[in-house]
Amino acid sequence: MAGVGKTISEKIFSAASGRDVWAGDLVVAEVNSAMAHDGTALLAIEAFEEMGGTKVWNPSRVALFLDHVAPSSNETFSKVHKRMRRFAFKHGIPLYEVGSGVCHQLMVEEGYVRPGELVVGADSHTCTYGALGAFATGIGSTEMAAVFLSGKLWFKVPETLKIEIEGSLPPFVTPKDVALRVIGEVGADGATYQAVELHGSTIEEMSVEGRLTLCNMAVEMGAKTGIINPDEKTYSYLSQLGLNPGRGLSSDPDAQYAKMLEFDVSSLEPQVACPHAVDNVKPVSEVEGTPVDQVFLGSCTNGRIEDLRLAAKILEGKVVKRGLRMIVTRVYLQALREGLIETFVKAGCAVCNPGCGPCVGAHQGVLAPGEVCLSTSNRNFKGRMGCTDAEIYLASPATAAATAITGRITDPRSVVRA
Repeated sequence: MAGVGKTISEKIFSAASGRDVWAGDLVVAEVNSAMAHDGTALLAIEAFEEMGGTKVWNPSRVALFLDHVAPSSNETFSKVHKRMRRFAFKHGIPLYEVGSGVCHQLMVEEGYVRPGELVVGADSHTCTYGALGAFATGIGSTEMAAVFLSGKLWFKVPETLKIEIEGSLPPFVTPKDVALRVIGEVGADGATYQAVELHGSTIEEMSVEGRLTLCNMAVEMGAKTGIINPDEKTYSYLSQLGLNPGRGLSSDPDAQYAKMLEFDVSSLEPQVACPHAVDNVKPVSEVEGTPVDQVFLGSCTNGRIEDLRLAAKILEGKVVKRGLRMIVTRVYLQALREGLIETFVKAGCAVCNPGCGPCVGAHQGVLAPGEVCLSTSNRNFKGRMGCTDAEIYLASPATAAATAITGRITDPRSVVRA
């Protein structure tokens, strides 16, 4: 394919495999970093030992996290945590203990992801890191065992779906609303095994935290990853974290794409994904007034400081509707310093340690039959929050805060004016 440009994904796989590759090629690539958490690590550890593993390829590039059922809610997970601790200590692997934070944000903040790198995780939302210009994707636990052993894994280089998003977002319309709008259009399997590459003026204006939200939800379209060409915002964000971002890769102007889509979000209203599918997306005006029993603010999608600030702005001086509970998992120290936790507590929220428990239905907010939850997380499948007879709506932190005040799904713009 001489004379044809490459996508950022093709460039990353070419670098990682040491040869010139294109979409559709099968490669064995060197991995830069790998992660697993308490929902997936045990199987990886067992497979590693069954393969005869005695030494992890590079302990400094592997990270283990206790964040999905943390603190443990039962003996089964206490045993998982104990096994992970023993494995980490034996092999010199960094272990992020209960209360440290959500794995995907910590992977970014602790320097495991840099532009141009190939990163894998035993979790489907590993695609989050594509916001930094890395190719990041989820893999199975047995595949992770192979990475623990060798630092390598085989891949099929994916084709790329290019999405152009244009326009400035209206007040109280957020990157989460953009993500839901795109998923509603593309569909739950519309980007299967593709890299979703995001471009446009909206992306350029968006903060890196907002971009992390967009890439986090790429897998809900069936994508292998979501990815954004790194820019000065990317490098500045990493530098402010005290990290050396290096210089990443970018798609060529004449790169070849499987498909291209365009969206104008300049007049977008808040979006809501309705039960029981992430692509069942409607404008908030079509579902406004739906009674809600629980609101959840947090998760790897919307648990960043930017999200908490927005929700706190709406909740300031107000209280959660009687009969409704609002659960917040958060970026602890920074939220504490900024007074956000005080705002949430005064409003009547239950503020929990940062983790994934409510999102996956492990603890800290399991729903009862017949209940309705509005969540800022990324999935609303039946049983996702612990009960197959409950209903989950997905929305932004702004819509979540407004809904907590009224007790019904509410357009945030009707509660607070910009």
